[in-house]
Amino acid sequence: MRTLVIGTGGREHALARALAHDPGVAEVHAAPGNPGIATVATLHDVDPMDGEAVAALAERLDIDLVVVGPEAPLVAGVADAVRARGIVCFGPSRDAAMLEGSKAFAKDVMAAAGVPTARAVVCTTDAEAAAALDELGSPYVVKDDGLAAGKGVVVTDDRDLALTHAGRCDRVVIEEYLDGPEVSLFALCGWNEADGATVYPLQPAQDFKRIFDGDRGPNTGGMGAYTPLPWAPDGLVEDVVRDVLQPTVDELARRGTPFSGLLYAGLALTSRGVRVIEFNARFGDPETQPLLALLDSPLSPLLHAAATGTLADVPAPVFRDGAAVAVVMASRGYPESATKGDVILGVDEAEALEGVHVIHAGTAESGGHLVTAGGRVLAVVGTGADLATARAAAYSGVGLIDFDGAQHRTDIAASASVQTG
Repeated sequence: MRTLVIGTGGREHALARALAHDPGVAEVHAAPGNPGIATVATLHDVDPMDGEAVAALAERLDIDLVVVGPEAPLVAGVADAVRARGIVCFGPSRDAAMLEGSKAFAKDVMAAAGVPTARAVVCTTDAEAAAALDELGSPYVVKDDGLAAGKGVVVTDDRDLALTHAGRCDRVVIEEYLDGPEVSLFALCGWNEADGATVYPLQPAQDFKRIFDGDRGPNTGGMGAYTPLPWAPDGLVEDVVRDVLQPTVDELARRGTPFSGLLYAGLALTSRGVRVIEFNARFGDPETQPLLALLDSPLSPLLHAAATGTLADVPAPVFRDGAAVAVVMASRGYPESATKGDVILGVDEAEALEGVHVIHAGTAESGGHLVTAGGRVLAVVGTGADLATARAAAYSGVGLIDFDGAQHRTDIAASASVQTG
């Protein structure tokens, strides 16, 4: 199979790496990619937001499977443009991707499908936002309705800060606060008219959104993740498939916009049961990195089957025993800003460690050096027999990498690894 991965970040590097290790894949291409992806794929300088250019590239390369990584191209309809050329593409249509593209749309779908989630009010004026904040109370949860690269959410006890964030957005969703630990659950979804929707869940992971240790500071795109979750309640995955994922994709199909691709459910395990925090319409970053590090099934048959409506004919994904931990290294100023052009040292040394590999997110080549080119620069992934071993491997790798202003959290998977170490 000849494959083409669309995107520039850590998620796309992890996907390209998994495809490169897949015995059923002959070629891996990426557009536009990054220096890390270049070690496992052939890069092409094509704008990932230009659906016609992506489709033309896939046609020229005689690609068997296009994988659209980021949310913005999906919401812009890039997958539709590729499929219009008769090329198999993993990723939902523009209409189905609105599950991520609009939080108000996602709330409407959940309400129709009976999916448990936080009470919410959609606001377009300061007066509406102020009223919603007073109605739902503190802590205040204010979400930009549209795409915001994981940084459009404010959770605060400061009403003025919440109102200021709402005022910066054209439309916001203000929600009740959900208590309890958070879980990320991904599911591969396929659909055909005869059988309806097929949902294959992956194993749960946990993401760390805040910039600083102890879940302090502003939200980011994610500072680290790990899998599996030793503390997850028995039956969690089965319950979420039954109560959240299957009803959601069934409702989208009922509306005439069937979902084929990767559906991500961000969940809160509250005192009142599981509640959906948000949906994403693609692999999450950085959870994809540890999940794919443990995936024992070849990736290409799963993605191809989801894209062609034959997912039920392919065995469900299987994961290896053990654990994986990803620690993100970010540039100075992130998430408010990001420095670029700082030389990165030690990546090769980190990758030489047993059980460690490094995923590139915001990197570039300049003057023969690897340099920073974004907020989240690298994710160092450690694997091992248990979480404590995997965590130690990841942080050993982090300790060997250096660039000016580098920042990372020191507590990724810390409490969970104590339970298993």
